[in-house]
Amino acid sequence: MKKISALFTFALVLLLSACSSNEKFHVEGKVANANDEVLYLEASQLQGLVVLDSVKLSSNGAFSFEALKPESPEFYRLRINNKVIHFSIDSTETLKFSASLPNFATQYEVEGSENAQKIKEISLKQMELQGQVNSLLDKSRKGEISNKVLQENLTKLFETYKDDIQKNYIFSAPNTSAAYYALFPKINGFMLFDPLNSKEDLRCFASVATSLNEYYPHADRSKNLYNIVIKGMRNTRKTGEKSIEIPEDKISYTGLIDIELRDLHGKVQKLSDLKGKVVLLDFIVYQSPVSASHVFSVRELYQKYADKGLEVYQVSLDADEHFWKTSVDNLPWVCVRDGNGIYSKYASTYDVKKVPTYFLINRNNELVARGEQLSDIEAALKPLL
Repeated sequence: MKKISALFTFALVLLLSACSSNEKFHVEGKVANANDEVLYLEASQLQGLVVLDSVKLSSNGAFSFEALKPESPEFYRLRINNKVIHFSIDSTETLKFSASLPNFATQYEVEGSENAQKIKEISLKQMELQGQVNSLLDKSRKGEISNKVLQENLTKLFETYKDDIQKNYIFSAPNTSAAYYALFPKINGFMLFDPLNSKEDLRCFASVATSLNEYYPHADRSKNLYNIVIKGMRNTRKTGEKSIEIPEDKISYTGLIDIELRDLHGKVQKLSDLKGKVVLLDFIVYQSPVSASHVFSVRELYQKYADKGLEVYQVSLDADEHFWKTSVDNLPWVCVRDGNGIYSKYASTYDVKKVPTYFLINRNNELVARGEQLSDIEAALKPLL
């Protein structure tokens, strides 16, 4: 009898296990004005997008999808052509969407998930920000605003957006999938939150990583976020943990603080070796959202004055070496990288408080000007050439 009872218990466990592994979530709803359009259900995995299902919509626009529930919170999307709705699934939820094709990604309604609603809010804020950035860049290309005004406005936009997201979506509920989603917005391909170069941004990542690790310690996303935080902690360690002293033999008799770093080919490039040229010393983080417009402005200045003796010595403070190499591969000037990132001894000695920051060096290796706007540098540059 005991043997039969044990077998029954074992069989019951197997049955319950099988049922659990086959639990599903459901996504249903209607899309108006989308007759004959194909609607896709896709999983946004760490490795990339995976199509789970699709349906050709009829005149009434009704659809219904189901898929195996994830073991931990995961991200999905509904897509028609290039219009996308992002959402997350935590368990065996049923989400209901209603939308119209012309405004599919912006004016939809969602029921059944507070996280999905929060993700909608974050997505709309990001779209609005991208539109504002595009408008500023367009004005800059047309010459309607100066590079100084462009940089100032971009910085203000990014700071306002990040303050809002940190306060209302990350620190307010770090244990939610919406908080995780909020960490990874991109503008023109650049991440707004940079945990590898910013201690403040690292705090956001650490807050969500700690919460995820508590509830889902074995999930791939938990492990990935944890690894990002560890790498960020190493890169943004306290300044006092590494000496910022520069040996006396690295400082030339003219008072110029020499810099000696490797370029993308591994060759050591010394700032003092450029004696005889007028040098624009430029500290930059290529992963910053403003770097693209900044590099464009530097390129314009370089093309304008290179044949008159201008050289650019650009110091990257990026933590991601591969990203840096990819970014500078086709640039015509000297590009080097300091692996100490924002705690570079050179940036500290030059008293760099934010990037980009510029310095102008004359043909005798003498530091003659400092600025944070190219227009300031250009005015001081012309008499030196």
